[in-house]
Amino acid sequence: MASNHYDTLDVNAAASQAEIKQAYRRLVKKFHPDSNQDVDREEIIRINAAYEVLGDTQKRHSYDKQLSTNQYRKERRERQQRTATVQNQYRTSRQTGRDADEELAHWLHQVYQPVNRLICRILNSLEEQIEQLAADPFDDELLEAFEDYLHNCRAWLKQAQLTFRSLPNPPTVAGAAAHLYYCLNQVGDGLEELSYFPLNYDDRYLHMGQELFRIAAGLHCEAQESLEVIA
Repeated sequence: MASNHYDTLDVNAAASQAEIKQAYRRLVKKFHPDSNQDVDREEIIRINAAYEVLGDTQKRHSYDKQLSTNQYRKERRERQQRTATVQNQYRTSRQTGRDADEELAHWLHQVYQPVNRLICRILNSLEEQIEQLAADPFDDELLEAFEDYLHNCRAWLKQAQLTFRSLPNPPTVAGAAAHLYYCLNQVGDGLEELSYFPLNYDDRYLHMGQELFRIAAGLHCEAQESLEVIA
């Protein structure tokens, strides 16, 4: 059984409204009783329900936000489970106190602190950029400034990702490191969504980018809270 409406219509989540309509018509024809005597009526119901949502831009936008939130919650539960596993493993094979403290201090200085600064630089600058762009989304100079901002953010993100991978994570910060990893992924997805706006002026990409940045900010806070507990 399809896991969501996009799977039901066999389209990508980034598909255009025209592509969704085309996919719906293809499936209706495929499962029509005149062309398929063994048609699954439940499948027809699922197809119609999916198109009722995805065929309407407002309903689709709300549905996309719901999918993003559900995915975030699922990944959070998985991260918590992995963190608990790592922490249990660590309790059974601990390093000496001095070695662990030195490793943690080195990781905080070489990885966490620079990555944290870059994440803050990206996340804290979006609201101002959106406000400036809102003055006139079709103004060429504002759009150019917005694209320059996205270019800078992609460079900061790449630097943060390289720094994050430069050292192995100490077992004591497994939870915080997992939060940072997923935070960087959400930032990357958010920048990708935002980059579509200058191509078609569709506000949906701005809203989705902001939502992904909001999730990234939550993960960033969780990473900080995890480190505060360790400290």
